[in-house]
Amino acid sequence: MKAKEIARRIIGIELDEGRGQGGEHFGHRVERGELDLSHNVILYLDEITVSFDGFKALNKLSMTIDVGELRCIIGPNGAGKTTMMDVITGKTRPDSGKAFFGQSIDLTHFSEPEIAHAGIGRKFQKPTIFERHSVFENLELAMKTDKRAAMSLIAWLADDERDRISDTLRLIRLDHDADRPAGLLSHGQKQWLEIGMLLMQEPKLLLLDEPVAGMTDDETMRTAELFVSLAGQHSLMVVEHDMAFIKQLGGKVTVLHEGSVLAEGDLDSVQNDQRVIEVYLGR
Repeated sequence: MKAKEIARRIIGIELDEGRGQGGEHFGHRVERGELDLSHNVILYLDEITVSFDGFKALNKLSMTIDVGELRCIIGPNGAGKTTMMDVITGKTRPDSGKAFFGQSIDLTHFSEPEIAHAGIGRKFQKPTIFERHSVFENLELAMKTDKRAAMSLIAWLADDERDRISDTLRLIRLDHDADRPAGLLSHGQKQWLEIGMLLMQEPKLLLLDEPVAGMTDDETMRTAELFVSLAGQHSLMVVEHDMAFIKQLGGKVTVLHEGSVLAEGDLDSVQNDQRVIEVYLGR
């Protein structure tokens, strides 16, 4: 696989000649140092509306997530969960409303690569890894910053870079599989590897879409432990249907329905909310 293809698959960075590493689709460039978290809010959505052919996928959606928070998002199919993440990552532009990363970065004005560069990482349900490369090499590729240079893929690692990879391997419990081809990992291990690849990019906010789908009970438990350990150092938004897994995570739960927030609170309170029972849990 060519260097450009690898880079695009890792973080979607545009590598065309004459364009910045973060992309400049909208005349801006986001630098990591610009993130303003002085109000302790990392994500601010205010009355976000998105329509597709007259259908409102999001309908004046408002929500905030604090720095270091682990937030779970639940709701029936079609509630707007994926569209919300698409707006946050720049894949979908809202018809109206505001979306801020910290106090200073208006997400509606930046491209997907710029938003990733600013510190928002997204993991889809199906893991995307380089199956022919070793676990170690997957993390190494994710860490590289200059995707434009093919030689960066064969550059020698500095001691601190090796230490970062080793720390991440231990965190995702793949330190004994560092030299193993990623394609030979179990489904759950592949999910952990992709999470590790995101962590190598040092995101401030992680968006995780149904991360335990298809996992064994043991893998699900270990994933919950991993996410709890990440909270505080990172902010996490976890979209999930597995109520037992959400209970393991603890913290605040937001229920979406028809593109808006239906209820918020701890898991017990939302599970006992009659509106939530009627539109989601009672089905």
